[in-house]
Amino acid sequence: MRIGILSDTHGYLDPRALPQLQGVAHILHAGDIGSPAIITALEAIAPVSAVHGNTDTGELVRRYPASQQLTLAGVNIYLTHIGGKPEALVRCLPEPRPQVFVFGHTHVALLETHDGVLFLNPGAAGRPRFGGGLSVALLEIEEGRATARIVRL
Repeated sequence: MRIGILSDTHGYLDPRALPQLQGVAHILHAGDIGSPAIITALEAIAPVSAVHGNTDTGELVRRYPASQQLTLAGVNIYLTHIGGKPEALVRCLPEPRPQVFVFGHTHVALLETHDGVLFLNPGAAGRPRFGGGLSVALLEIEEGRATARIVRL
C-alpha cells in the first residue's frame, strides 16, 4: 500500500505535489491545512486523514482532531502536527505504540528511525518558508513493514 503524506499547505497546495500523490491508496495531511479546498483537492486522488495544525481555525479545527491514530495495511500510524526530535519523542509515544509517527510544523523534511519507530515529517507542500524547500513523502507498507522516502518538489 502506498500512502501520500504532506503538511503545511497553509491554504496553498503547490501544483508539483499532485503528480507525486497520483496512485496512492490514502493521503495523510499533518496539519496547517489552511483551507477546506486543500482537502477537497486531495480527496479527488484518494481518501484523506488529516489533523489540524496550530494555524488552522474554524471549520478545520472542528472537523479535524489535533492528533489521531490509525491503522493502514496493518501498520499503526500516529498523526499530529507538532512533533519534535525523534530521540525525545520515542520516550513518550502514545499507546498503542505506533510503528510510524507523522508530524509537520517545521516545514523541514525529516525521516529517521529510533527504537523501531519511523519518524516522518514530509516538510511543507505549500509555499517555502524556514529554509526547508518543498516536499511530500511517500510511505510504502508491505507485509506489515513501513518504509518511506521524501520527494522534493
